[in-house]
Parts: sequence; C-alpha cells; structure tokens
Amino acid sequence: MLRLAAVRCPLSTGLALALTNGSTNAVRTAATATAAACSSNLLEVSVDGRPLMVEPGTTVLQACERMGIQIPRFCYHERLSVAGNCRMCLVEIEKVPKPVAACAMPVMKGWNILTDSHVTRRAREGMMEFLLANHPLDCPICDQGGECDLQDQSMQFGSDRSRFAEGKRAVEDKNIGPLIKTIMTRCIQCTRCVRFASEIAGVEDLGTTGRGNGLQIGTYVEKMFMSELSGNVIDICPVGALTSKPYAFTSRPWETRKTESIDVLDAVGSNIVVSTRGGEVMRVLPRLNEDINEEWISDKTRFAYDGLKRQRLIQPMVKNESGQLVTTSWEDVLTRVAGALQGSRGSVAAIAGGLVDAEALIALKDLLNRFNSDTLCTEEMFPMEGAGSDLRSNYLLNTGIAAIEEADLLLLVGTNPRYEASLVNARIRKSWLHNELQVALVGQQVDLTYSYEHLGESAAVLQEIAAGIHPFAQLLAKAKRPIVVVGSGSLQREDGAAIMAAVSTIAQNARVSSGVEEGWKVFNVLHRVASQVAALDLGYQPGTEAIRKNPPKVLFLLGADAGRITRQDLPVDNLIIYQGHHGDVGATMADIILPGAAYTEKCSTYVNTEGRAQQTRLAVTPPGMAREDWKIIRAVAELAGVALPYDTVDEVRARLVQVSPNLVRYDDIEAASYFKQANELAKAVNQSILSEALVPPQLSVKDFYMTDPISRASQTMAKCVKAVTEGAHAVDEPPSIC
Repeated sequence: MLRLAAVRCPLSTGLALALTNGSTNAVRTAATATAAACSSNLLEVSVDGRPLMVEPGTTVLQACERMGIQIPRFCYHERLSVAGNCRMCLVEIEKVPKPVAACAMPVMKGWNILTDSHVTRRAREGMMEFLLANHPLDCPICDQGGECDLQDQSMQFGSDRSRFAEGKRAVEDKNIGPLIKTIMTRCIQCTRCVRFASEIAGVEDLGTTGRGNGLQIGTYVEKMFMSELSGNVIDICPVGALTSKPYAFTSRPWETRKTESIDVLDAVGSNIVVSTRGGEVMRVLPRLNEDINEEWISDKTRFAYDGLKRQRLIQPMVKNESGQLVTTSWEDVLTRVAGALQGSRGSVAAIAGGLVDAEALIALKDLLNRFNSDTLCTEEMFPMEGAGSDLRSNYLLNTGIAAIEEADLLLLVGTNPRYEASLVNARIRKSWLHNELQVALVGQQVDLTYSYEHLGESAAVLQEIAAGIHPFAQLLAKAKRPIVVVGSGSLQREDGAAIMAAVSTIAQNARVSSGVEEGWKVFNVLHRVASQVAALDLGYQPGTEAIRKNPPKVLFLLGADAGRITRQDLPVDNLIIYQGHHGDVGATMADIILPGAAYTEKCSTYVNTEGRAQQTRLAVTPPGMAREDWKIIRAVAELAGVALPYDTVDEVRARLVQVSPNLVRYDDIEAASYFKQANELAKAVNQSILSEALVPPQLSVKDFYMTDPISRASQTMAKCVKAVTEGAHAVDEPPSIC
C-alpha cells in the first residue's frame, strides 16, 4: 500500500494525507481511489482471451509482447521508426474484417487480439509465401545460416509448400565498401538498413529505387557506405542480404565459442561478444548495454580484429651488438631487464600506452616505486595547472553517456565525437532527433550527423562565453540540463590549462544558474584512449614532458605506441624496454622487447571515459611466448630483488582497492564532485588562450580507422583507408599498407 503513494496521479496527495493520519480504513479508501484514478487513463484489451491494461498509443505488437507472445516480424525494430511493409506481423482482431499489422496499429479499448487463430495463421503463411517467392535457395552457402530470421520464421510460421511456379527475380549485387558484402537477390525490402542509415547513423547513403517488382535497395550511385557505424546493418538485416565481407565463409555461428567482453579501441567501453574458433578471433559482435552502446558498435570495434593476428610480438627479443633484434628466452630477457633496473640507480621512467589495463598499470607503478621513481606518464597529455588530475571530476565525462539523452543544450569544445567516440555521437544524434537537443561547437567545423551552431574556431570564444558577453551564454543560463564536452585532444595544446579554466568556468556558471536541476552535472571531458582514466585514477602523470626535461637511464614503454617520445629525445646510452603485443612504433625503437597479451587474451580491468570500470574476458590464449602484462612485470620485480606482494589476479585487484577502490566496482560509476573547488583552482591558472583554431585531432573518417597498434595492423582497416582515399571502386584490390 505504501508504494501507491509514489504513483504519479492527482489523487496521490489524498493517499499521502491518509497515511499521515494513520487510519487503516482511510489508507485503503485512498489507495483504491488512487488506483482507480491512475488506471482511468489505461485501455483494457485482451490478448487471446486474457485481459491486459495498456497505455494509449501502445501497438498491438507491444501489447502481445507484454503477454509473452512472440509476434513474427521482419521490418519492425525497437530502435527504428515503424515501416509496416513486411506484413509478417498480421494478427486477427475480433470483429475487425481483415487482419491488421501489429507493429503499426495502436490498440483500442475493448479489442480482443487473436494471435493464434485460423485467420492469423493463414495470413502469416500467405505473407511468408510471398516473401519466399523470389528468395533464392542459398541456405546451405549463406553466411546468415544459423542466425537468419527468415529461416527461423519460415520454419515456425510458414507453409511446407509453395504455389509459385514462376522464375525468381535476380538483383545485381552492390559494392558499398570493404566491410559489407551484399547479395541483394536475398533482400526482402524490409528497409531496416535504410532506416538505420538515416535515423541512427545519420547518413543518407542507402535508399530505395524502382517500384513494385523492380524495387531495389542501394546507394543510388555506386559508392562506399560512408559511416563509422555501417557494420550494424549486418546485425539488423533479417536475411542474408547484408553480411560481413571479412567474415564471409570463415566459420559457422555454431562452430564458434562466444565470450562476453568489452572493446578497448576507444574510450567508450562498448560491450561486445568475441567469437573464437581454434584459438583465433573470428568476429566481434555487439552486446546489449543500454547505459553505454545500446546494441551498436563502431566499425573499428567490429572489423579491426584481424589486426590481432598480424605483426604480433610472440617471443622476447633483445638487440645484439650489430643493433639487430634477435629472439631469446624469457629467463635471459627477464635477467637483462632486472639487471638494467638495478643498475639504473633510480633513474627509471615509464610511459603507459592507450590499451593498457589497470592491473598492469598498478604493477608497473609498484615496480618503479620500489626503485624510488614516480616518473610514470601516460601518452595522452592533460593540463596539470590548477586542479589538474587531482580532482576526478576534472577528467571524467561526468554527465554519463546515457544521460546525454536527457540534455537540452550541448556545447562541444575542440572535439569531433563522430570519430573520437562514435557511440557517444550516436547518443547525441538520438537526443537531437527525438528530444530537440540544441548543439553548439567551438573549434574547427567538422562533419557531424546532426546540425549545430558554429560559434567560432578560435578558443578565445570560450573566454567570451565564460565572461557572459557572448550570446550563447544567455542560452546556457536558460537551459535546464546543459552539457559542456571538451575533447581531450584540445587540452593537449600549449594553452590547454587556459582552455580547461575557461571551460570549467562556463560549466560552473551553467551549473549554478537558477534553471539547472539540482544534482545535474555539466562539465565533461571526452577521452580517446581506453587506459587514460584508470591511469589518472592510479596517479600517473599525463603527458611525457617530465621525461623530456629529465631523461632517465632506463625507459619502460608499456604498450606506448603513439610516438610521443623518440630516440632523439633521449641520451645515446639510454636503454628502452618495450612491453606490448604488436610490433608498432614502440617496438621499433626498443632495445629489449617483452611480448604481452592483447585485450582478447586476458581478464583485465578498463575504465571508460565516464568512469565506469569494466572487465575484458579471456577469449583466446596469448600467441607464442606472450604473457599477461602484470605477470611479466611481477617476474621482473622478483628477479630484481623487489618482489611485488601479489601472485594472482585477485591479489592484484586487492592492491587496486587500496589505491583506487572504484577500479573494481564493475559496471558502476563512482560519481565525482568538487566542481566548485576545481573551478576555483582553475581560475588561478596564469595562462592566456592562443588565437589559433581549436582543431580536433581526428578530422576525417580516414583517421578514424587507424588509431592504435591493433587497427594499424588490420588489413581490413587498411582497405577502408584506401577506399576512403581512392573511392569505393578500389576497395577489393590488395591493400597498399598492412
């Protein structure tokens, strides 16, 4: 009874008063009146004779789903607009002369929906017969086999014979890029792909041409389907018309072992399923998570997996006297590393790359601390003036990814979320499309999937908004749920601290304005690499400036492949130790190489840009002699005589709890605060903003495909770069870069 008081209803006040008075009879009377008033807006319908109360506007399909009754469908998708063109969801309504399309028909009061009547079954059989009239008999050789909606529903709802004796229609396949394979003769014109491209991806590349039997889906003129989310049409296609070109004819779904994991190729932390067979990653699919990626993933997440088996470091290596890297044993290489650390006399530093997990970060931190060194840096810079990274709210996407849908005003500062965080950009488009979100941008103009107001290229505009003299400041003051998002790339300029101070002031002014809801968080930083938040949580210094100013005798590169430090920045006798999984930038300049494990080969912790800790899962074993990063570091420490106090991953995580407990609170966001204090410290920054334009670090889709060692080793990503550069006609030629 007490819960009825929380029902949003005009009479809930009466129930509250009754509860206050303490009379049992009064409570019962008020509760009955409350329930009656709240249910007066609901409609009573029946599904196969069972009563159901639903809200006005509920479709017949949704009403049936609530009763646990599965309605067949091809064109309907929960996240897309209703098309109603496959007609597979026909059901009978009592006293209605013809079957109705359940996905497009709102229920009406008193309806009795019949989902298993003779009329309904005949209607479904008839529609299935029409759909299969032109569908080729490709099931034995179709990549969709085993995951095909048409196959499943034809078995359940179709007939055992067809009355069509005419020849089947054939449609020419379309070349829409190196990622999606098209067999358009199989297409049933459900238009899911067209609606996804238009509504979710925000590109108008796909559409229909022709009428009747000549209707076709394609790109009008032959071109690449130019979207960072294009691969999702493979998942939503209910037949085998759109399949994965890299995955084609490599395995069947029932042959693979599926492991739930997360993606680390950007800072979003998309939830994925890794399909493996025989110790090899066969494909990567999205996993539903409403708070992060919904059911979509970016093309880099989906298709860069082939980079996991190319250019891998599978054996320890050391440089010989002639300067060539030669393979050696683990005993030899660990002894060399331990001896170098002992002989460094504390002159040792480390740089952590963008794909490093939290367990390796804490192990490396403990190792260097044993040698009286705290020069632990990340490749991504972050301004240390003011609050710097001391306050966690200074470097998180504090609002959260899902909460973007609730915002009414968004200011983007020096960022291109379309290519830096594709799933965050999809959220912004969703809010812009459905909730009338207003978007403004400070920085160089970029091609986003929604319209925005361009406030200027120079970062000096930020000072005008912070001072309240820019017209946009008035819009911020009126907004109820504003968001300010600054790209981590724009904070890496020389005037990064001044930009941070200006953005912090803008966010603080908006947060304390009278219209903003209490508890709403305005200030946000959008990171680009998966390891940055965890590294800052563990006390790493952002940027490599400390190493440039005071070069160490021994430099430990932990997956650092961005090239922030080169040989020319270090003394000639400097020893570089590289630990990672790919022969990329870091390995080419190293004297000693320790082969590590990639994210699909270990159970490890990552923290996304909003501060949510998540775990990858072991899908395949590391190749060759490669091992998990924290285990390698622990072995080095033991040989160096400074053994670390953990032998298992659980003990490593216990150490993480001591340093930063939020790192092991998986799937939970540890809220950050102290925005006012951070802003006060930022105001003390004695730096002026430079006049040049705020240029996002990734300006084109070409740069989106190759941003880390895994994607740079991927042939599929190389084909995408070539397709973008030279046009879609060249996508099937051998790539010029591997």
